[in-house]
Amino acid sequence: MLPTLSGDLRNGNNESMSISYTINPIFHIRHLKLESFLWNLVIRAALHHNLSPHSPFSVYLRMRRHSVTPDFHTFPFLLPSFNNPTHLPLGRRTHAQILLFGLHADPFVRTSLLNMYSSCGDLASAHRVFDESISKDLPAWNSVANAYAKAGSIDVARKLFDEMPERNVISWSSLISGYVTCGRNREALGLFREMQLSKIRPNEFTLSAVLSACGRLGALEEGKWVQAYVDKYNVEIDVVLRTSLIDMYAKCGSLERAKLVFVSLGCKKDVKAYSAMMCCFAMYGLTEECFQLFSEMASNNINPNSVTFVGLLGACVHGGLVEEGRSYFAMMVEKFGITPSIQHYGCMVDLYGRAGLIEEAERFIASMPVEPDELIWGSLLSGSRTLGDVKTCEAALKKLIELDPLSSGAYVLLSNVYAKTGRWIEVKHSFLQVKGIKKVPGCSSVEVDGVIHEFVVGDESEEESESIYAMLGEVMQRLREEAGYVSDTKEVLLDLDEEGKVKTLSYHSEKLAIAFCLMKTRPGTPVRIIKNLRICGDCHLVMKLISKLYGREIVVRDCNRFHHFRDGSCSCRDYW
Repeated sequence: MLPTLSGDLRNGNNESMSISYTINPIFHIRHLKLESFLWNLVIRAALHHNLSPHSPFSVYLRMRRHSVTPDFHTFPFLLPSFNNPTHLPLGRRTHAQILLFGLHADPFVRTSLLNMYSSCGDLASAHRVFDESISKDLPAWNSVANAYAKAGSIDVARKLFDEMPERNVISWSSLISGYVTCGRNREALGLFREMQLSKIRPNEFTLSAVLSACGRLGALEEGKWVQAYVDKYNVEIDVVLRTSLIDMYAKCGSLERAKLVFVSLGCKKDVKAYSAMMCCFAMYGLTEECFQLFSEMASNNINPNSVTFVGLLGACVHGGLVEEGRSYFAMMVEKFGITPSIQHYGCMVDLYGRAGLIEEAERFIASMPVEPDELIWGSLLSGSRTLGDVKTCEAALKKLIELDPLSSGAYVLLSNVYAKTGRWIEVKHSFLQVKGIKKVPGCSSVEVDGVIHEFVVGDESEEESESIYAMLGEVMQRLREEAGYVSDTKEVLLDLDEEGKVKTLSYHSEKLAIAFCLMKTRPGTPVRIIKNLRICGDCHLVMKLISKLYGREIVVRDCNRFHHFRDGSCSCRDYW
């Protein structure tokens, strides 16, 4: 038997119906006898008020109470109000009503059902609706493919995409965005190139996803091409697209271009643009510039949001500004009424940890109103590692393992502490614990002539690997002879003799990447390297020396921040 709505009319929906009475004066008519057309308009108006989903649903209940039969417009207006897993029960009951009135074959109703189930996280029901469709039109194909892409089942989404009898810009954009969300950025850019060959013009949503992929890969040339495309075809630069451009240029190591985009907005700058630029300054350790932008926002009467304070607190972290961090955190809560997210708490723990205030970091964690996650314990572990505080490291590691038993990063950080204190038995024990757990290898990538080249430790996959190693040998020899370079072997986590440690350090991925760039680019050409892990102290020193001896500007983006090397010094001032 199909669910009925009588129970909802008798109990449980009085509160939601009162909301409808409040926002819809039409309900004050005692004996309401309106056609479905007018009821549909009221349902749509209730939806656009962004109130509880019970509000449009209660309008529908009232409509049925007055014996008005819904039509094929009613449910496409009603179903979008069910957009997260908690709304699924009401969504299913609405589906029952659709079947009851025989409207399930209508293409608009069917697509709305698909979207509802995917928004509520019920992919099985979404696919069932799709499979039961007599005629599958393009919106239906797009809806089900997008549902899988959003859920992270990108290979299923790609299979559906390949089976589509036709495609439009929504089809391409959804899959490109899905690849980016899953971290498969190379495939996202590859699909974008296919889209160009198909003669379908991308929209703002497509270009924003492509820019995100470019930023993550450090594909500056491709990102510049996207901006040229926007200019050539007069694509409207909305809030999302302009912040995507700022973010892409900054992540690709071209802060000057990011600033140009920001400045070009003129009086159109809003809180999203300001926040994006402030986060960029924070990543580069430019604390004063970040603070100045915040002051500019205030003078322009633009209120900050949650992301703004992520940028401010991040700037404090990279600048080691504990008092300023405390002040901004208090301002966020007390002056602007912003509830701190786990990112804000993570910044504060990181700030205390880097400053050596481990006990204060622990007290801060204990006072948090939310459960600490991997970000919090990872920040504490990282801070205590820097200080060589083995006891706190071990405590943080225990918490991390409880939350994520398959993460190898925590074991590596703890091993680093043991190695620096010469506790090799504990180092070996840590590596035994990590056996069977997938370790993330150190990887560095560079873009040369529009092509991304990737390197891992001891990599020999490049066609010119022999020449790269020869070049690296020449570079290291010159650093020793002309700059007095000595390998920082305490960074090596293996119990090797001194010669073995020096050899291990020599083949770190960022060193291979810089050797390749010195070999392949003209003298004076800036070098931009993307590193997936934290740059080690020895590689940091090598980059400083190369920037001076070879006259190169080098930008390294590691997992924590940007390092801008110029004339023998780094923008981080050796604080990272």
